[in-house]
Amino acid sequence: MKDRLKNLTKELFPTGIASQVLARMLDLPPATHKVTRQMDIDVPGPDGITLKTDLYMPREPGPRPTIMMRTPYGRFGYGTVAEVYAERGYVALLQACRGTDGSSGEFDPLINERADGLATLDWLEKQPWYDGRIGLSGPSYMGYCQWAICDRLPDNAALCAYATAADFQNIVFPGNSFALQLWLSWLQTIFGLEKSMLETSLRMAVGDIERRTVKTAMTLPLCSADKVAVGQKVPFWQQWFDSAIDNPAFWEKRNHRQRLTSTIPPNAFLTGWYDLMLDQQLADYARLREQGCFPHLTIGPWYHVEQDLLAEGLKQTLRWMDAHLRDNRNALRKNPVRIFITGRKTWHECKTYPPARADDYALFLAGPDRLQTSPGPDGADTYRYDPADPTPNIGGAIFAFSGAGPRSNNALEARPDVRTYTSDVLENELTIIGNPEVDLFVRSSLAHTDFFVRLCDVSPKGISTNICDGILRLTPENQPG
Repeated sequence: MKDRLKNLTKELFPTGIASQVLARMLDLPPATHKVTRQMDIDVPGPDGITLKTDLYMPREPGPRPTIMMRTPYGRFGYGTVAEVYAERGYVALLQACRGTDGSSGEFDPLINERADGLATLDWLEKQPWYDGRIGLSGPSYMGYCQWAICDRLPDNAALCAYATAADFQNIVFPGNSFALQLWLSWLQTIFGLEKSMLETSLRMAVGDIERRTVKTAMTLPLCSADKVAVGQKVPFWQQWFDSAIDNPAFWEKRNHRQRLTSTIPPNAFLTGWYDLMLDQQLADYARLREQGCFPHLTIGPWYHVEQDLLAEGLKQTLRWMDAHLRDNRNALRKNPVRIFITGRKTWHECKTYPPARADDYALFLAGPDRLQTSPGPDGADTYRYDPADPTPNIGGAIFAFSGAGPRSNNALEARPDVRTYTSDVLENELTIIGNPEVDLFVRSSLAHTDFFVRLCDVSPKGISTNICDGILRLTPENQPG
């Protein structure tokens, strides 16, 4: 089905048509080149494997800068993006990660991207059209592929890693809990795109992945949930349940944060307030700032797979690569940080994140259901959680093609297993920018308990909309005495 769909699409959308439509939708700079394509090139990787690679190149001969994208989601979905880059004078290299879309070997998330990426760089250096300038681009897992090799890039290089992180441990296990919704949904996506791109795309569009995730999450034991989600056992799912939980050595091999030093190429971060990787991407940004770097950072009103975020990533890639690979900085903004203020629905630029003038704003529990700006009397509140009727997730920073981002939380807050605490009406405008922190004083009747906290904005009409949230798992090892 994948090959037939790919051939049919080439007939319906000949070279340049799809990229022209995309360029017009995004108001991109005009194309400057006609494009030629070389498909299904076998790039040698480690251990005798081959990595299927497509090249999109300007028809005019001559060495040019290259933009490389490595993806586990199939090359077809990013072909138009590659063509957009080639039409503007770049060689676009689009490669399927090991064990996906025709590349040999077995797909084992996160572990092979450094070795395979370095092998691709070695191959690239031998190509007559490569001139030593290279940019890496792409979101999510594709961004992780960039961090895996960021310390081995040549001097004339640049990165545009968006909606991603250099270390996935705290994304898989936020607050030491397990992000079950994320990995069940991602499992269906990665497995489905490999098996049938058309069917999986339709499931994304109609919300079927989210519905199956909710159903599958009730599977016990969880190590069998892969068979319920995709109809068969998946090797990496089984391996992760055996090896990834409470195993620092497992994650040390997959953590590339130590590569983020002052010597890596210039990077442009891009994320959204509802991106599930926001906290870890801000940690990567902070690490580079501590190293004396001045990366660009853009935070919009987006969630992880929102089309507007992906579109901005394409536009940012062109601006960033033009600036650092071609020394054309005309399109770069004046300040390195640009953030969207959701309540005002306006963009704001500044030199650092958080802005230097930000002050702390504290709220305290003050009796039943109340928040105030000063400590209140001591007290206690209780609730009962029923695992047979688990508290549902409503919106927020989740991996979902429908239902992510800001949503009304009123129905969720009416549940007996949810406690809400509300401040007085804000008489004056209040802008909150930064990473919220919550101090919890809690006790549970069980040794293992997850506590989930969410900050919401309540409108004059009483609609409670989520802003951000966090989760923490208490275990016998980390509970206070």
